[in-house]
Amino acid sequence: MTLFLKKKYKGDGNQATFSPSLEANLDEIKQSVGQSDDLVIRRFRLGKTTKMPAAVVYIDGMVDQSTVEHLLSESILFDENFSNLQEALHLYFDSFGDTKVLYDHDALLTALLSGHVISFVNGHVLAYSIDMIFWQSRQVDAPSSENVIRGPKEAFVEAFRVNTTLIRRRIKDPELRFETYSVGTRSETTVVVTYIADIVNPKILEELHERIDRIHTDSIQTSGELEELIQDNAKTPFPNVFASERPDTISTHVLEGKIAIIVDGSPFVLAVPATFIDFIHSVEDYTQRADIGSLLRILRLVCVFISLYVPALYVAITTYHQELIPFNLMVSLAAQNEGTPFPTVLEVLILEVLFEIIREASIRMPVQIGTALSIVGALVVGQAVVEAGIISSSVVIVVAVTAIASFVFPIYSISVPFRINRFIVLVFASLFGLYGIFLFSMLLLIHLSRLKSYGLPYLEA
Repeated sequence: MTLFLKKKYKGDGNQATFSPSLEANLDEIKQSVGQSDDLVIRRFRLGKTTKMPAAVVYIDGMVDQSTVEHLLSESILFDENFSNLQEALHLYFDSFGDTKVLYDHDALLTALLSGHVISFVNGHVLAYSIDMIFWQSRQVDAPSSENVIRGPKEAFVEAFRVNTTLIRRRIKDPELRFETYSVGTRSETTVVVTYIADIVNPKILEELHERIDRIHTDSIQTSGELEELIQDNAKTPFPNVFASERPDTISTHVLEGKIAIIVDGSPFVLAVPATFIDFIHSVEDYTQRADIGSLLRILRLVCVFISLYVPALYVAITTYHQELIPFNLMVSLAAQNEGTPFPTVLEVLILEVLFEIIREASIRMPVQIGTALSIVGALVVGQAVVEAGIISSSVVIVVAVTAIASFVFPIYSISVPFRINRFIVLVFASLFGLYGIFLFSMLLLIHLSRLKSYGLPYLEA
């Protein structure tokens, strides 16, 4: 990269590193971005009589084109009777958008590639960054993964400024703070930390700042990538950073003293610290009466038990503890298992794996095809394996009930660790029966009790 002739500017106590030559500055920008086709340079003249040569530089498709045209057409009205050129230019550009003075080339490239309009004036060693950011983004729509009946029908989008507005609409508190970071040496992704200053725990806030400052990576594209870098423990399947696409859910967490993290380009906003019960709560619990909301939460906890333990209990009881089964039911189960070639544990494993494949396939496929695939997988395949004598009908019922219970979780990320642990407890049950389930439960409780999220115990209610 070529170096400019440096000239000190003493007006603000900073040193400007740009050339007084307009063309030299424009050539430097062209070289920096590799003559990219989306780089737009518009030359114009300032003032009626002096007509100072000037130019604006921006990335096509990232700025409000009408505002740029307005700036160029109004340039002949620039007040030439100025006593301080920098102040006069700043006031002029500020009338079209929030304007900042730039003193070095790195700051210029960051502003340019973030969607700002950069302006140079010939003979002037400073550059001006004018906020005219405007690009097409998805409109605020209904949530796709956290549906409710009585709650709001709004979801976060990929544009971070829209997301901050959705939170500000719900929390009209002067203590609400938004702190902006730039993460990723190449992507320069905007990350916004949100909290209420007078109720947030300062130690947690300081810890989050330190973790973000320690991030050294080329690129951050999604909130999931940032979550991996700021979480407490990566050696656990359980999420210790909360993620949601609902503004009302995140606003509730912020009002509880937690910290939200918005990543530009991601429609999911993070919140820390996070506890296990946060993933069981639904925003609809707050729209119901207290007694109904409590019953719904109890129902979800029951579904947690079903989705984790029912297949393992079935295998343990039918394999090791048949005396616990009523005689008539035992006769029925024996009749169903007659002729099946596999042991019970293998039947359950086959059907569980098959269901996981169908689940993943239906998520990745288009909506219309995914729905048809789910019906075919659940009805046709399930009925076919029973009629073929490969798997008993009771195993199909057990796996189906488990699958339905796993869909009750309001937050998708908490269902994944239970799906993983369901296979682990199934192995314990096949080896040691009910004693294996008890051993697994003790190990799981010890693991969960040792987890923390930013110093907060994971099992804290």
